Amino acid sequence: MATFRSFPVRLPSDFRYWTVLDPAYRVVVEADDFLLHHRMGRDGAESTSQSYAASLALFFDWAASIRTPWRESAPYLGRFVFWLQHYRPDQVAARTDVVRGPRRVNAIMAAVRSFFRHAASVGQLDPEVLGVVYDSFDSSAANEAERGGRHNRASARHRLSEPDSPIVNAAGEDVAGLIRAARNARDRFIVIAMWRMGLRRGELAGLHRSDVHFVPDASQLGCGFRGTHLHVVRRTNPNRAWAKSRRQRVVPADWLTVQAYDQYIAERERVDPAGRSDFLLVNLFADPVGAPMRPCGINEVLARLSSRANLRRPVHPHMLRHSFATNVAEHGGTGDVLKELLGHAWISSSEVYLHPSPERLRAVVERVPTPRKTGDKL
Repeated sequence: MATFRSFPVRLPSDFRYWTVLDPAYRVVVEADDFLLHHRMGRDGAESTSQSYAASLALFFDWAASIRTPWRESAPYLGRFVFWLQHYRPDQVAARTDVVRGPRRVNAIMAAVRSFFRHAASVGQLDPEVLGVVYDSFDSSAANEAERGGRHNRASARHRLSEPDSPIVNAAGEDVAGLIRAARNARDRFIVIAMWRMGLRRGELAGLHRSDVHFVPDASQLGCGFRGTHLHVVRRTNPNRAWAKSRRQRVVPADWLTVQAYDQYIAERERVDPAGRSDFLLVNLFADPVGAPMRPCGINEVLARLSSRANLRRPVHPHMLRHSFATNVAEHGGTGDVLKELLGHAWISSSEVYLHPSPERLRAVVERVPTPRKTGDKL
């Protein structure tokens, strides 16, 4: 069977993105055009182009398996959904075996729909085909959206029902265990910054020291935001750290975060007095000392601390972000506040934290007075 594959591309300028190769190792021109547009023209993350390229490789594999040009495959995308659920390249799965769950299948279909929209907007695909991909779609609105305009979001025709997945937080005692297990100030700061500020790992690894305004008045730094805070800025960084949100945002810092930061900076100046890097997080205990930490290094720190603290379940970076958001919601944070603090593009992404936990529901019910307490008779 033909095998398409995703492939990393590094331009002479050190700009990176991913593309798709056909079985003869030739670039699939339409996919490459889309992926490069998403990366350059829409300021997409390299990791997103990697995910999209892998999804499109599967799509082209499927189209080849049914001997249908991809431009003519839209009427059969329902079969593609089933194929994604049950196909593995290394074996023929039984019809009852599921090799990709609903969430993964929906993510692949989202990439394919984005590819179709782009192809229609640049004349590589008849825009009327989008009426087969969506339940309701205005092709002129699609072209306007590709040019950066506003339009109503169309309803995808091929989408599986995803089971509700509860938010998995890092429990307070687990966070305390991580902090106690940290043997240096840098690792303590990583835990506290993610727990108290809700930063993504790519945002934390991509911070420059100039982004940190841990002073009461930052006006002399050209910043009008009052109080201790930092700025999350999207950049192309040599350590491949990337802020997911295109829009710069300000995140306030509390005294605990500032204290952990001061201790880390003092440690850094002892270990790396030259201070060669403007990145906030740098290697201090492994070569090359002073080089910026990669995002995966944050995962390694948390895995090491989780093991040292003998936690039943290792703490991952996003669990600390979830804990921050849940704590803000439980202490009166509204959807718009959460959206700004977390850097979400849509307020619906923040609303999941506003749903009360079972513990909060029970606590409210138990606060309702009984007839015995009020003096009423049954």
